Amino acid sequence: MMNIPLLALAAIGAAAPLTRAVADAPADTGLSRHAFLYTGEWDHRKATQTIFVVRDGKVSWSYDIPIKDADGVMQELGDATMLPNGNIIFCRKTGASEVTPDKKIVWDLAAPKGSEIHSVQPIGPDRVLVTQNGDPAKLMVIEKATGKIEKEITLPVPYPERPHLQFRRVRQTKEGTFLAAHLDDRKVVEYDQEGKELWSYATKDPWSASRLDNGNTLITGDHSNVIEVDKQGKIVWQFSGKDVPDIQCFIFQEARRLANGNTVICNWCPVDLKDPEKWPGSVQVLEVTPAKKVVWALSQWKDPDLGPASSIQLLDDGVVVETGGLQQ
Repeated sequence: MMNIPLLALAAIGAAAPLTRAVADAPADTGLSRHAFLYTGEWDHRKATQTIFVVRDGKVSWSYDIPIKDADGVMQELGDATMLPNGNIIFCRKTGASEVTPDKKIVWDLAAPKGSEIHSVQPIGPDRVLVTQNGDPAKLMVIEKATGKIEKEITLPVPYPERPHLQFRRVRQTKEGTFLAAHLDDRKVVEYDQEGKELWSYATKDPWSASRLDNGNTLITGDHSNVIEVDKQGKIVWQFSGKDVPDIQCFIFQEARRLANGNTVICNWCPVDLKDPEKWPGSVQVLEVTPAKKVVWALSQWKDPDLGPASSIQLLDDGVVVETGGLQQ
């Protein structure tokens, strides 16, 4: 194994093992590889939950919300996107909001009692796609300035009375269809503008799904697994914890395909590591090449402590952020 600078070892934390793939690549294990927007669900160690913007290897901006709302309901930061003007669209389980760089809320939507919002996607500068878990579960395209619901589609779910695990990611594609990861129904479904099913793929516990520029679909699920599936349902690329036996992999939540072909994966640990004192040293984000070589293994639990990883948007990747910062 090649030598790794002490600075890199300090960045990843002494308790975090390095894979041979990481060792053979440039020692990108800390904050300096990318500029990015980052947040994560259920950091129950703290009284606040935080959205971070990292630039030039340090936190350049952050925004906190209390872990419980005014009614005592726990909030979770699970999906966030920065717009070209610097505003950030995010959801918090109990609602969704848009916050400016000077930390003013310019759009806000509260989730009705008994429902949850874990997925929000900007659609151009004026509209937003909100998925509301509940009975019924539904997606809505909302005009932010007026609050008008321009499109509403009821999404079929097996357990309408149990909203929490219905959806984490629903995205509008470039073609105007809707791609929904049915977390509790073990499938990914593409719907047209009227809610008619166009395509589906059965897979265990899908967390996120995004349509790639090549027409394939990138899906996380089955605990620590990412697959790229073509329109015929054939797996054409796959990455799992088995590919990095020396890095502890947890629940792969969001995965994003970068312009260079690499894939960035949020490796969310709280459910697997019950004791939060064991979180530090674990890897929060992986960037892997098409050949499954790890070129970034972010482990940042101190100065700053980024917390668990659910959502990451690279701000230096050149993708169109109005569509959620994803290839679609």
